[in-house]
Amino acid sequence: MRLTRAGEYAVRCVLYLAFQEPGIIGNRKQIARSMDIPEPFLGKIAQQLAFTGIIEIVRGSKGGFRLQVPPEKLTLLEVVESVIGEIFLNDCVIRPNACHRSSTCAVNRVWEKARDQLRKTLQETTFADLVNEESCLSPVSQNCLDEKSVP
Repeated sequence: MRLTRAGEYAVRCVLYLAFQEPGIIGNRKQIARSMDIPEPFLGKIAQQLAFTGIIEIVRGSKGGFRLQVPPEKLTLLEVVESVIGEIFLNDCVIRPNACHRSSTCAVNRVWEKARDQLRKTLQETTFADLVNEESCLSPVSQNCLDEKSVP
């Protein structure tokens, strides 16, 4: 299983916003440049994050994105699943009726267990945890955050 590009970009966007002071609006162009996200793709992802209440899209010349959920209450699972949907490893896990053997299949039970463990790990990791580690930001991103420049 591989995380989709949309899921990865959503995590990057939210991570950037989590590094900001509460209530600060992150400039769309700055986020895209700092976090290596194509700007048109960032707009689509932001719409999904806004729909689920994770961020707010602020319109206008000083607009951008603002985190709506405190980083200590926002998990990786919530962000990833807000853009890619519920995580599953096989069709039979998400749709047991897809296979008539699902209820008795030993492999199905392994898929379910692996899925549950992955979801649990993502659920236990908050953006506050990630901010405290500061390991995901490139030097360029960190410089942009240090400047606190919001054009």
